[in-house]
This record gives sequence, C-alpha cells and structure tokens, in this order.
Amino acid sequence: MIQELFASVNSFASKYLFWVDSPQITKIDIVEIIIISFLIYNILIWIKRTRAWNLLKGIIVVVVFILMAAIFQMNTILWIAGKTINVAVIAIIIVFQPELRRALEMLGRKNFLTALFSFDSQKNQERFSERVTNELVKATYEMAKVKTGALIVVEQDVVLGEYERTGIALDSLVSSQLLINIFEHNTPLHDGAVIMRGNRIVSATCYLPLSDNMELSKELGTRHRAAVGISEVCDALTIAVSEETGNVSIAIGGELYRNVDAEYLKGKLNFIRKGAMDVTRFRIWKRRMKHVSKNNEASGK
Repeated sequence: MIQELFASVNSFASKYLFWVDSPQITKIDIVEIIIISFLIYNILIWIKRTRAWNLLKGIIVVVVFILMAAIFQMNTILWIAGKTINVAVIAIIIVFQPELRRALEMLGRKNFLTALFSFDSQKNQERFSERVTNELVKATYEMAKVKTGALIVVEQDVVLGEYERTGIALDSLVSSQLLINIFEHNTPLHDGAVIMRGNRIVSATCYLPLSDNMELSKELGTRHRAAVGISEVCDALTIAVSEETGNVSIAIGGELYRNVDAEYLKGKLNFIRKGAMDVTRFRIWKRRMKHVSKNNEASGK
C-alpha cells in the first residue's frame, strides 16, 4: 500500500509539478507526513473539546498582533513579546494542567496493541455477569420511580482504588435489593457514590471529583457533576438517578447522556460487559445515545 501511494505521488509530481524545484520525496518522508498529520489532527480535536479552544483563538490573535508589529518595525512591542514568551508558556502549562493530565491519561488508556492483535480469550472475557446487568437495571429504575437519588460507578480497566478508599468498604455481591437499600433516604450509606468492580460492590459513600465543564446544564446538581467528573479521569461508566426528576443519566468519556430508558442502559451495560470493546460499535452507540438524549429533551421528559 505504501509503495502504491509513493508511486502515485511521484506520478502526480512528475506530470503536474515538473516546474517545481522540490527535493526528492522518499517513503520515509511520506510516513513522517502521515504521522505528523495524525498527531496534529488529534491535538486540534483535543483542543476543541477543552477550554484550550478559546486559548488557541486568543494565541492566534496575539500572533497576528506580533506579526503586525514586526511588519511595522515596532521594536518595543517585539522586545516585550520576546521577554514574555517563556513565562507565557509556563503559565499556559500551569493553567491547563488538568486538561493536559486528562489528555495524557486518555493516551495511556488507549490499548494500541490490543487493537492491533485481538485474541479469542479477550473476546470471551466478561467484566461482570448478565445477572449483574439485570440487577443494576432493575435497581436503577425502581429508584427512579420513587425519585431516590443514586450514583453508581461501574469500573472498567482503570482501577478506582483512590476513590474506593474515600468510602466504606463493602465487598458484597451486586443485587437490586442491596443497591436500593444503600441509597434509601436517611441511611448511613446513602450519601456519595457506590463503586462496582466485577460482580461485587466494593465500596459505598465514595467521594468523586466534580467536573468543571462549563457546558453542562446549570440545572444539574452535584450528583451529575460528580458522574461526569469521574468519567473524565477514567474509563468508568457512571449511572446517576436524579432525586428531583427521577430521570436516569449515563456518564462516560466525559460526556453525559440524559434521560435514558432501561433498554439503552441495559444495552450499554451488556456492551461493556464483554471486556474487549469494539471502537466502531462504541462510536455508533454514542451517536445513538446523543440522538435519544436530544429527542427526550425535545419531548420534555
């Protein structure tokens, strides 16, 4: 494939760009261009999804201003820009430290080798049983009927030990009765989140990081911000039941899908239960969830 691409580029250059005095393009050059293009594209996508997007627009304005100063020989402005560039870079790193940390964590969670080499043993591995899926769905919507607030974190590849230690250790088998009893009003364990690992509830009353995403709706409370917050720092799926409306929401990958029904929740839990996730199917499911969320909000659910 690389050889065909290389031949096509050389053919195009010799036919249409014969008048251009350019250096000889090698296979290594083409590979480097592809790698750099991929990196730049992913960096721009990451910037657009974070607060750094507004920063980038501000940097572009400053660069244009400095170019104008260079054209008109404004030496004082150029001297100030040259002296402050190092401080500005350090300030940007400090201000956007959470976003940079999140980007590196996301890079570390990408299983490149697993994506390239998939084995049958990985395909048959399950994170938890089908019984656990049914118990989770049953408990979630029974609590939703009576407007009992709940926050359930389903752990995947990233171990949530630091958040597990903030709560009370349980190490109990998952059951709908236990979950409903944990989140019952005026009980010792109802405040905070439950962390589920495999077929067991490992901890309750756990404290989760709150999301600082300004795009989240102002009507959302601390429970939903905590659901989004934990999904921003790990690959866990979080189920949030609203105490005010009884609506069920799902947070994963830093995004919140509101007002989902039992069928979609069960489908998602069965999807991640398999262990080896298919990226293409995940993206299709993600688009469907956005569509469902928009339809539900439009219908006033």
